[in-house]
Amino acid sequence: MNSKVKKEFMRTVKYFSLASSAGVIEMGAFTLLTQYTVLDYSVRYLIALVLSIVWNFTLNRRFTFKSNNNIPIAMTKVFLYYAVFTPVSTFGGNYLVNVMHWNDYLVTTMTLIINGVTEYLFQRFFVFGHSIDSKELSHQHVSTVNRPF
Repeated sequence: MNSKVKKEFMRTVKYFSLASSAGVIEMGAFTLLTQYTVLDYSVRYLIALVLSIVWNFTLNRRFTFKSNNNIPIAMTKVFLYYAVFTPVSTFGGNYLVNVMHWNDYLVTTMTLIINGVTEYLFQRFFVFGHSIDSKELSHQHVSTVNRPF
């Protein structure tokens, strides 16, 4: 395996490791809201989703994609992804839970998996595609410029 393929493979592993922590946050929040509130499925799902989005974006921008790009622009691009994903997953999940009587946790888990894969591809190629490892490169540049000798 050449170094570029290996680096990309490790980036993918790192993304899904960090995204798993966002999944734990989402499922934890969803479980707490399910157990201790009478909120409708879609409200519980949306609250949990927003918490995981913020966590996942922050960690993966810094540690997986090592991006130094403009944060508001990157967040806007992620917002565009969720402007499509959120209504589809909310209405679809609500339909599966309330009309088809599927289990809340099964629907949320399926949504988490679909979200993880599609968001990785979106962030990798659209949000951070041209700025991957720019943080790493700018840090190397600063350290070589500031050397006393």
